[in-house]
Amino acid sequence: MSAPQVVVHRDKELMAKAAAARLITKIVDAQSARGTASVVLTGGRNGNGLLAALAEAPARDAVDWSRLDLWWGDERFLPDGDPERNYTQAREVLLDSVPLDPARVHPMAPSDGPHGNDADAAAEAYAAELAAAAGPEHYRSAAADAGGAVPSFDVLLLGVGPDTHVASLFPELPAVYERERTVVGVRGAPKPPPTRVTLTLPAIRAAREVWLLAAGEDKANAAAIALSGAGEVQAPAAGARGRSRTLWLLDEAAATRLPRALYPPASS
Repeated sequence: MSAPQVVVHRDKELMAKAAAARLITKIVDAQSARGTASVVLTGGRNGNGLLAALAEAPARDAVDWSRLDLWWGDERFLPDGDPERNYTQAREVLLDSVPLDPARVHPMAPSDGPHGNDADAAAEAYAAELAAAAGPEHYRSAAADAGGAVPSFDVLLLGVGPDTHVASLFPELPAVYERERTVVGVRGAPKPPPTRVTLTLPAIRAAREVWLLAAGEDKANAAAIALSGAGEVQAPAAGARGRSRTLWLLDEAAATRLPRALYPPASS
């Protein structure tokens, strides 16, 4: 896994715009190299802020949206169309305004979907969908079944919670211990709603690049803990690494408690 790199921006608005510009460049480069690109989206204020900035970016038209696969790192297990679902929010801020191929958009099932109110079944179905999309270059977990493979994502986005959670991997809860399955159901999450579906750390670490987003004073302690050698069970963000790059995108407020050795000499 790659060592973390840290970039600090003046404020959350600039962070979102810069992250959107980075993502456009990465998608265009991947499409030029391989014909398609694959991105895992995140929700929350920073994830949605990035998508909103992407929607407003003049360079967004450089992306061939019809050749982009979109996945989600986690989802709140709520009914279809619920305003708290990450997929609903992503549609509102970006997805409905760009010409995506519907077959390449892969939301996690809602609680009133084909698996009913069974988060574990929804997780198993998403794992199977990931496995079906995995090409010759893919990650395979220790699981022997076909659900152990996931695509080699170009960029996987993660928001960092004040408690260091990423996706729906919360400190000390069972999902953060998972080493074989790529997607699991989560119950009893300390942040509402309590029932969720999430990628696991092994699936996250299949990505070529993992970008962690944190803005605001309430994220400063989490960023400092995760970047100071904490264990991934106690600080799940510490275990979120990309195969070729791990990038922490922060604003100045979120960077105030970083060890000086990690704070970049220049910020944008």
